[in-house]
Parts: sequence; C-alpha cells; structure tokens
Amino acid sequence: MRTGRMRIEYLMLLFILFSFCRYAFCQSEADDANKSNNPLNLAASFNIQDYFTPSLYGVSAHTNDFLLRPTIPLGANGIVPVPEIFRLTVPISTRPDPAGGYNTGLGDLNLFDIFLLSQSDIQIGVGPLVTAPTATDPTLGTGKWQAGLAAVAISATPARLLGGLIQWQHSFAGQSARPSVQSLTAQPFGIFNLPGGWYIRSTGIWTFDLQHGDYYIPVGLGAGKAWKSGSIIYNTFLEPQYSVAHSGSTPKWQIFAGLNMTFGK
Repeated sequence: MRTGRMRIEYLMLLFILFSFCRYAFCQSEADDANKSNNPLNLAASFNIQDYFTPSLYGVSAHTNDFLLRPTIPLGANGIVPVPEIFRLTVPISTRPDPAGGYNTGLGDLNLFDIFLLSQSDIQIGVGPLVTAPTATDPTLGTGKWQAGLAAVAISATPARLLGGLIQWQHSFAGQSARPSVQSLTAQPFGIFNLPGGWYIRSTGIWTFDLQHGDYYIPVGLGAGKAWKSGSIIYNTFLEPQYSVAHSGSTPKWQIFAGLNMTFGK
C-alpha cells in the first residue's frame, strides 16, 4: 500500500517537473521570438528582407524590394539620457522601365533614430528619420531629400507581441524637376507565439501618398520560426499580404519574407 502511494507521488512529481521544464523552455523560445521581432529590442541586429509584388492594380508588371537592415542600439549617456536605436534600410529595388523591361539597382536609403522613452509594460519610442536620394535610376527613387518622424509602441507577453510603427516624411530638397513628396506609413503588427519557436504573424504596412492621394492597405497572414544558436537568435518568416483597400497603381498582392539575426541578447 505504501509502495503504491510512493509510486503515485513519484509519478506526480515527475509530471510537475516535466510540465515546469516544458513551460520554462517554451517561455524561453517565446522570449527569443519576441526579441527578434521587437523593433525596440536593445540588441544589435541584421535583417535580410524581401517584398515581392507579383501583381499591381492597373499595371501589368511586378516590383521587388530586397532590403538590408542593420540596427545598432546605444545606451543612455551624458548627452542623451535614454537609450536610442538606429536603423538603416538599404533597398535593392526592381521597377518597370517606361521604355520597356525593368530597372534594378540601389533605391533611396532610409535612416531613423528612435529614442526609447518608456520601457514599462508598453514600450514607446519616438525619433527623427531621413531619406537620402541615392537611387541609381529615376524609377527606383524620388530624387528628393526627405525628413520626418517615426514612432513605435510595443506590448509584449510570452503569448504575443502587439504594436505599431508610424513614419511620416516630407521632401525638403533634391532634384527640382522631380515632384514634391509627402508620405505616411502605418504598420500595425500582431505576432502570436506557438510552441517550438513558431509563431503566426500579420505585419502589413499601410502606405499613404499624401501628395497625390494614392494609398494601399495590405493585410497579411504568415508564419515564422525563431531559434537560438550560441548568442545569435535566427528568425525566418514568410507572409503573403493582400491589399484590402487601395487607390492608384498600388500593390495588389505582396509576399514578404526574411531572415532576421539578433546578436548578443
């Protein structure tokens, strides 16, 4: 009788230990996924991402933007009392050529500097941004210097990561023959963690051309997986996106894919 009771207690202890270890392991995987997907994570990263647009409204053509995105965080110091995050976007773009065929080359470089104002339950960051007219062909960029603001808000738990990134910019210099530029983008995102480092994601970027009135609002549904190797978190994903509202020659379908690498944390 006593032996049977000891066996039951032993099995119950094993079950509790197994459940605890599994929970801790899953929580660690979710933490890795959140760190890799969080634009306000204070760790250096390098992202390789691609937007392929096989279909546009009103145009029989496709486009592609291959993005290289290094991110460098800086801690608070005597000059800036809060942490800040620099993110550079280097696009290699493909656009239709009005004379026929396609042009591929460097697009306009974008850099923003986010000051992390809150690190509580909801992280908040705000800062300036600048876009430089570095495109190697007129079809690949605006020909204008642009400046503006970026703002980010993030709420993260082991189960999900919710937030949004807003960027506004306006041209202030550049080629006089090119039209002025004013744009607003809003990227609401929801990432829902699953066991094994897997997650479901929706991160479509709503884009508004405030100068000409064109816009498109894509909604995405995709999946990804994050895993840690040494001190690096790797994160790969695939997310098809469909524009549920639009005006002008804007993307109809997009396929967003990428590999994010987060270093040191």
